[in-house]
Amino acid sequence: MQCPSMQPGALVYRPIRMATANSTPRPAPEAEELYRRWLQFLDDEFVRHSSPERRAEIVRDQLYQIYLGRPHGGKLNLTLTSELPANILGLSLDSANVTLEAEYFAEADRERYARRKPLLWFWKMFDRSPLGLNLWLGIRFRCMLGRHIFEHMGTSVKIFHGVDLTYGYNLNIGDGTTIRQGALLSDRGGITIGKNAVIGSFARVYSHTHAPDNFDKVTLVPTVIGDGARIASHAIVLAGHTVAAGEAVGSFPSDGV
Repeated sequence: MQCPSMQPGALVYRPIRMATANSTPRPAPEAEELYRRWLQFLDDEFVRHSSPERRAEIVRDQLYQIYLGRPHGGKLNLTLTSELPANILGLSLDSANVTLEAEYFAEADRERYARRKPLLWFWKMFDRSPLGLNLWLGIRFRCMLGRHIFEHMGTSVKIFHGVDLTYGYNLNIGDGTTIRQGALLSDRGGITIGKNAVIGSFARVYSHTHAPDNFDKVTLVPTVIGDGARIASHAIVLAGHTVAAGEAVGSFPSDGV
């Protein structure tokens, strides 16, 4: 008897996704095409629409599809307590119905922040969805969105899962920069990251200080990370520091620590 896999018509082509010595891991061709179409659609929409209201609608509609698997629409059933959690989730997918910490900071530029708030919410919620764990898609999604959030976004930038931002509009990121998983970029006073710099996993970069005797008294001080500088995992760069080009901050495995 023949093996079933050898029967006529039983063979199924499955694209090879594993990397070889001379290749880079990537999605199957049909998936990659769909990912690129989605990213291009979003990019075009955010270029076309800069008003906070329209951007909030775009993000809400996308998050409905990602989290609930259906288009936005229909009335909420507020009379059934059993449906309250679903109603709360649906409402919370709209950035107009949530508040973020940065909105409470006195120095926030309300107009600039309002245009970015829907996109910052999209950034956070994408990373908390299954889509955010897709490395190939996630890096490209964050770079696309970063072009509409940051003051400047260079080319060939890689931003990994869970990177946290404050305003976004005070961030300048140079070409070839890599920002690893879980890093915090607290750009209240402005952060400039030079070309080909590396920000390690769970590193913290600040651009504001608190008065020792009054936590509510905040001083904004720009922070600069030079070209080719490396900030180690879990390292902290305090506000006002300038990390020189090529300088390393923190401990790296090669340091024998």
